[in-house]
Amino acid sequence: MAARRPFTDTDTADEAVRATCDDATICKRYATSKGYWKDPYIQYFVRSVGERKAPEINRGYYARVQGVDHLLDAFIKKAECDCQVINLGAGLDTTFWRLKDKNLMPRKFFEVDFPTVVARKIHNIKTKPPLSKPLIETHSTDSLLLDAHSLDSDRYCIIGADLRDISSLDEKLKKFQLNPELPTLLLSECVLVYMTPSQSSNVVHWAAETFHTAMFINYEQVNMSDRFGQVMIENLQRRQCTLAGVEACQSLDSQKERFLKTGWQHADALDMITVYSMLPQEDMARIESLEFLDERELLQQLLQHYSICWATKDRLNLARTSGTGFKLWQRHVGLGGSQNSWARYSNVKSGEHRHPISKKET
Repeated sequence: MAARRPFTDTDTADEAVRATCDDATICKRYATSKGYWKDPYIQYFVRSVGERKAPEINRGYYARVQGVDHLLDAFIKKAECDCQVINLGAGLDTTFWRLKDKNLMPRKFFEVDFPTVVARKIHNIKTKPPLSKPLIETHSTDSLLLDAHSLDSDRYCIIGADLRDISSLDEKLKKFQLNPELPTLLLSECVLVYMTPSQSSNVVHWAAETFHTAMFINYEQVNMSDRFGQVMIENLQRRQCTLAGVEACQSLDSQKERFLKTGWQHADALDMITVYSMLPQEDMARIESLEFLDERELLQQLLQHYSICWATKDRLNLARTSGTGFKLWQRHVGLGGSQNSWARYSNVKSGEHRHPISKKET
């Protein structure tokens, strides 16, 4: 019998990172149960609502989901669904099913995560008809390609892979019909920060080299050099969870620089307090009525320490295609901004943004 490989510090760190998948899903499950946004599919990954989450956590997740969805939906609309999406470190995310409900299905939706996470998700898909039915409905044959760590259909594919092994990642994606010629959106949410700077740069560079027309959306920490950021780092370290890539999370400029140094033509970034202030007023009035917010300063601090960065390569000139009528968010992005400015990929009209904390709560 072969000797069992010894358990290493890397194994411990990877297990701690995998645990963050459950943390995020549990928080989203609670926020949706309170009515922050609708997600009829998350209940199939987290059975119970769980213990109460603080209002500032719920609002932070609301801003995260809305901000990412604005860019994702707009990219797919620009490409008229003739595109593909790759969710890196997807965890138990439900975006594929929500896009189908919105009639915004890309040509193919890929998910990648640790094999153990993928195995859990495949089990949920197999045993929960509301998850499996949409895959079957969009598949052209009677059976899906399925094994312990991958599931492939015409429109959805989930792959177990280590993002730190780029050659293996590339090989597996191409095995399941990844098309480098299609406009491609890559998404990572609190993923790159758990990789070393060289490892995350390899991922970002691979994406820039592989796709000629693409957008990379990255949601993660920012402004981590101040005291609040240090407390966040220390709290995670106590859980054996190290932010190995925190070097790129020092500022919005450092977030953008990671992409500009690795072959992307344009990059922009906003902290989440700015994104929060840009959400439509009617939406904000609704969510602010759900729960009283006592810790206003804590919400502001949390939002100031997360960001959305998006980078683009645009050989097909998607950002300049007509017919979508996207407005420029002049106050935050600036007139005549670069091709990848938030305004070109959003629906919010100029003048609709507001201070992130309601006057009713101050």
